[in-house]
Amino acid sequence: MRRLDKEIIDQTILDEILYNSQVVRVAFSIDNVPHIVPLSFGYFDNKLYIHSATEGSKIEMINKNNYVCFEMELHSEIMKDNIACNWTTKYRSIIGWGRISIVHDHEEKIKGLDVIMEKYRGKNKNDYNKTLLNRMVLLVIEIEKYTGKQSGDW
Repeated sequence: MRRLDKEIIDQTILDEILYNSQVVRVAFSIDNVPHIVPLSFGYFDNKLYIHSATEGSKIEMINKNNYVCFEMELHSEIMKDNIACNWTTKYRSIIGWGRISIVHDHEEKIKGLDVIMEKYRGKNKNDYNKTLLNRMVLLVIEIEKYTGKQSGDW
């Protein structure tokens, strides 16, 4: 990171971003061509959980190269100014790297879906339709490294 004065090192703030960001953008690279996909997700135990169809471009990309980069931000806001070049953005974000895997196991899918559902709906008992579970997979990013960055007055 070039601007060390903007680096977030407080794990409490990093956890807030990981748990509370609404969207994660996952970057894949296939044949030296980048692809970014915005996704809903859950975070637990240094892993990102994502649900997916069993087929499609994400699955094809994972099968070719399972090393991914991801980005998420929390509390972003455009800070306007009367002078055009004085505009800036206030934000807190994380960029990270890891390996993504495809989970087909029924029980593991339920555990991962529970993490996702708790994030967006809160703690509730979840009943999953077996037919729908059979038509989806769980994607899990095992986080290897991440960095946090912020700009603006916090």
